[in-house]
This record gives sequence, structure tokens and C-alpha cells, in this order.
Amino acid sequence: MNTDDFKDSTAGHLIEAEAGVLAFLPAPLPRILQFDPETVYVLDGASRAVAELSGAGETLPNPYLLIEPFLRREAVLSSRIEGTQASLPDVYVFEASGKARTPDTREVANYVRALGEGQQRLATLPISTGLIRELHATLMDGVRGDDKRPGELRDRQVYIAAQGVSIAEARFVPPPHRMFPGLLADWEQFVHDDGPLPPLIRCALMHYQFETIHPFNDGNGRIGRLLIPLFLIERDVLSTPLLYVSAYFERERSAYYDHLYAVSASGNWRPWLHYFLRGVTEIAIDAAHRVKALRDLHEEYRRRLQAAHASANASRLVEELLVWPVISAPIVANILGVTPAGARLVIERLRAAGILSPLDHGRPQLYAAQEILDLLE
Repeated sequence: MNTDDFKDSTAGHLIEAEAGVLAFLPAPLPRILQFDPETVYVLDGASRAVAELSGAGETLPNPYLLIEPFLRREAVLSSRIEGTQASLPDVYVFEASGKARTPDTREVANYVRALGEGQQRLATLPISTGLIRELHATLMDGVRGDDKRPGELRDRQVYIAAQGVSIAEARFVPPPHRMFPGLLADWEQFVHDDGPLPPLIRCALMHYQFETIHPFNDGNGRIGRLLIPLFLIERDVLSTPLLYVSAYFERERSAYYDHLYAVSASGNWRPWLHYFLRGVTEIAIDAAHRVKALRDLHEEYRRRLQAAHASANASRLVEELLVWPVISAPIVANILGVTPAGARLVIERLRAAGILSPLDHGRPQLYAAQEILDLLE
């Protein structure tokens, strides 16, 4: 690391990690911050955008239908920041057939599982070291990195650098694992503190500190981004988990890492907070537009089926296409409780209505609601 970058930082200080190597030890997270007028303005915009998205979620007759596709979109984009190449259709094809079109698909599917499990576990286990270990075990199950202690805190020094760069030349070296007890205790206390910091500010600080501690041998970025929606759910900022910021981070990848680094180097929270809050604003507005577009498309599908005098089973299947935009006859038979022949008949009705189209996949034959996939991507 460039030690000169950190000599005046108020966010932490350098300590010896191993012989001849320095690491950054973050200070306890601040419980009070002073905000200038511009920060207040940016925070207000983000808060209003999140409130509008939360209100849109409350109007959904069945929020689950939209939660699932948004969750998968987040999994794809958060994993892409780490270099995976799987697409959203790849994930749906894998879930429908069990066949991975790319080696990275299983990693993204694990992210889907981890995020879903995290949302369910919040009812019984708050955000904590125990929860992040559970989610890490799911994330790293059976994929690259499964030899790097899934579900266990790291037991060695790690560093952040381009491939092939040594720790001596690394841009950033997180704190030694011997410091974890105090660091994670403060992080947990901060997450659940009822102090005066607004929830979105607290979320930005929580995410920074997790990424700086880097508690696992691998998968830290994905777990850290996964914690953002979980925090907002736990704090009742979101009524429905539809806000996922990784689309913004993925597009602004260099800026994302630069802002995290700059906090450590200077202790100045303002640029990171503005970057984070502008991302929240942009993604909340985008998510609200996608919710409306998907609801409008769903209504269009229903009108097409009514015009074609389609069966009740065809209408029932349309209700499930947001969750299963890539399907097969066995999946349809299971959803509708019909025979394989009956499932194929329903699929043909939806093909005739221009709702489904066949995918060149092999066996089983898969069909996609391409308009839904296009809206999500």
C-alpha cells in the first residue's frame, strides 16, 4: 500500500500485518456525523425515491411475483462485479433445467439462494456475524472458492490487488484476522444502534466497514452488497425488497472501489455518501419504473389471453411467468397440477398468444417469456 495515502486518515491507521507488510485497521464507525446542505439535499432525494418504491411495492397484490425476478437480477449484477460472466437468462435456464450454460452460473444461483435465505432468516436472526457466516456458507457452496472456508471467518491475511500482484504491491490490505473480535463487535453494535444517523447513511457506513474488514477469504464483495437490502428490510425502510444497488455499482465499478478506498485514505465520508445515495436514488427510480413496466406487461398478457378465449390454466400460468420466465412442460405440469400433455397444451396456447417462445437448449425443451427477460435486463 502507499503509506503516504493513509498518514492523515481519521478513518483508521496502518498496523503491521506480517513481516514487512502493513494493513489498514479501521476505526470504530462514527455514531454522529455533521452534514452540509448538499449532503442533506442528496439524502432527501434518496429517501424520497426509496419511499416511493416502497409505496409501489405495497400496492402489489402479490409482491412475491416481483421480488423473485428483482432478486435474480441483483444476483447477476453483484456477481458480475467480481468477474462472473453469467447472464439473467443463464440463471433461469439453470433453474428450469439444472444445466449450467456457463461455469459461473452456479455462483450466481448460490447468490440467489443466499439472498433469499437472508430475507427469511431476518425473522429469527438479525444482521450479525452469525448471519453473514450462514450466508457465506450458502454463497460458496460447491463453487470456486469452496476451499476457502465457506461460512468461516478468514484465518490468514488477504489483500486487494490485480491478479498476479503481490501483497507488497497491493493497493489495499485489510486488517489482520486477529483484530476481528473488536472490529466485528463494533460493526454489529453499529448496525443495531438506535442513534441519530438516518438509515440510508447508516447503511452506507455499514457497507463500507464490512468491505474494509473483509472478514472472509473470498466472497466479501458479494456478501457486503447482499447486506444492503437486508439492512433496509431490517430497518423497515423497505416494505418489499425491491431495491438492489449492484446495478449502479457494476456500471460505476471503478468509482465504487475508488470511493471505498478514499474513505480509508482520508476519513472523509462525504464523497462516498454522495456516491452511495445517488446510486440509491437512481436505482430506486429505475426499480419503480420496472415494477410499473412489468405490471403493465402482465396486464397485456391477460388481455391477449382473454381475446384468445384461453383456458383458466393458461391464465394461471401467466401469473407465474414473473417467477418462472423460463419454463418447461414438467415445470408447468407441477405448477398447474396437470398432466405433461395438458402442460404442453397450455404452453402452446401461450406460444400462440406471443407470450412464450422456444429456446434452443436441448432437453427438456425450454420456453421463455422474452419480453419479461428484456424488461429485467
